Amino acid sequence: MRIAVAADHAGFSLKGQVVAWLGEWHHEAADLGAHALDPSDDYPDFAQAVAHAVVTGQAERGIVVCGSGVGACVAANKVLGARACMCHDTYSARQGVEHDDMNVLCLGARVIGPELAREVVLAFVNARFSGEERHRRRLAKVLALEKGRAR
Repeated sequence: MRIAVAADHAGFSLKGQVVAWLGEWHHEAADLGAHALDPSDDYPDFAQAVAHAVVTGQAERGIVVCGSGVGACVAANKVLGARACMCHDTYSARQGVEHDDMNVLCLGARVIGPELAREVVLAFVNARFSGEERHRRRLAKVLALEKGRAR
């Protein structure tokens, strides 16, 4: 699987580990930056790059790392078609894909340690959307919200 990965200065170190893990698991990591530690960079730039790569088909999924994971999640969800979630546990990372067709994982490097981050990323990349009728129905409602057609 091709997975777009990016991080701001706060997530820079963890992003390097994420890229390495993906390689170990035989996934292709598209590293969208930051490529150097820059304390003045901004998480929305990296969240947008990852979300855009996912929704345009340049990557199947994405991972964004910032300090808390919150800002990256908010920013990534502004890109039409991105379904980004901040997950710091394996259940949410797996279920977010299986039930909600989550396509961008957001992590907070200042919140989660590297060992748990590894397990969360593994749960995310190994999960598949279930396609069950109830999950397709709910996803259709989410997509309608995105298009402004919801009641």
